[in-house]
Amino acid sequence: MTRSLDELTSSNKFIEGQLDKNLAAVGEYLDRDIITVVAPMFNGIDDMVRDMIEDIEPKKEKLAVIIETSGGSIEVVERMAEMFRHHYPKDIAFYVPSYAMSAGTVLVMSGDSIHMDYFSVLGPIDPQVKQKSSDNYVPALGYLEKYADFVEKSSRGKLTEAEVLFFLQKFDPAELHFFEQARDLSVELLKKWLVNYKFRNWKKTGSSGKIVTAAMREKRATEIARKLNDVKRWKSHSRTLSRSVIESEMKLMIDDFGADKELNRRIRSYSRLLQDYMMRVGHSIVVHVPQTYKGM
Repeated sequence: MTRSLDELTSSNKFIEGQLDKNLAAVGEYLDRDIITVVAPMFNGIDDMVRDMIEDIEPKKEKLAVIIETSGGSIEVVERMAEMFRHHYPKDIAFYVPSYAMSAGTVLVMSGDSIHMDYFSVLGPIDPQVKQKSSDNYVPALGYLEKYADFVEKSSRGKLTEAEVLFFLQKFDPAELHFFEQARDLSVELLKKWLVNYKFRNWKKTGSSGKIVTAAMREKRATEIARKLNDVKRWKSHSRTLSRSVIESEMKLMIDDFGADKELNRRIRSYSRLLQDYMMRVGHSIVVHVPQTYKGM
């Protein structure tokens, strides 16, 4: 038994060493420091990421973040974005090999550039908020939308007795206000980050060549935030938005890392091995920089 455990430990260390090499190869190709975050955006993950970023020495001027997340708390996303920007004020690029949903989409919008391929998806910006009455996290926009439906039916005198009882039991005014704050913060952050980072080098319009003004950047960011925040438009909290949908419907240009064959090869080689290893050891959360792998 001891021997088999030793063999398992040895093979895991070998795979983690190969993961280090594969991730470093992506960073070297991009000429950036690099970190991978595979995790929901809940309390604690920001501390893990901060520790990893602080340990990168010496630091380059630019950072690449490979991210995979189902979303989570908008407050955690805000802390992570500010932490990344503190250490890398000049340039941060987000790479999405698979998905970055909900609050994860907001985090991606804090980058100077966003990189996806045909398989990658983002999602509507619907932050998940912890209910005061339980430990459950619920999509804030879905909760607010259902409340609005009840209010509209009530104004027409159409609420059933069962719906009235459900309404009284489930909807807390203080909790509703908390959900509204999470929704508004998501929109506010997305607008601010797009204007300050993604759009800061947007000098001329692609169609007419007009000089881009600060007001134009603000208007475009507001339009994108409203569309991503429109729960009725997308129907579902977990609706996936591909690179082509984001570009066509929101006019937000996304870099296609799949068009660079060598970069695509390096990212896929790393991502495949990472997913296989996470399944092997039962990890659902990973923060990884070359030479340091933390999973749980």
